[in-house]
Amino acid sequence: MLFLLSFWRLKVSYICRNKKKENMGVFNSLFGSNEPKEEKVSYLKWIALTSLEQLENIKEESKTESILIFKHSTRCGISKMVIKQFEALFSKEHQNLKVYYLDLLNYRNVSDEVGSTFQVMHQSPQLLVIKNEVSVDDVSHNDITQINLIRFI
Repeated sequence: MLFLLSFWRLKVSYICRNKKKENMGVFNSLFGSNEPKEEKVSYLKWIALTSLEQLENIKEESKTESILIFKHSTRCGISKMVIKQFEALFSKEHQNLKVYYLDLLNYRNVSDEVGSTFQVMHQSPQLLVIKNEVSVDDVSHNDITQINLIRFI
């Protein structure tokens, strides 16, 4: 066993020293590359939803544009997965969408008021689309990742 481990270390060391970078794809994907990483541009600009007063602003804004509210639980694994997938949906054409982020655990009172104001049953994660002061669409869980954002631009 010790012999195999020593042999493996020698082989890895030899490969790392003698192979060209383009032949190191497997090692680079496992251990990382020294090359600078391309910075990914984010077109999603979250607006924190932290107060009840903001709901009045959202209703007013929704008279001229679609407003999205993403309700997120920071303790839920599904919510963490869905929020990452939701962020990945955004491209340059979506950059002007207003998206509010609601942390359910820290702002439970705001979450309750969102449900009451827009007549939606609480779920997490959940995405609401507000237009003309009403919720015109609400989806939850993995359905969030299937939503066609172009409809709301």
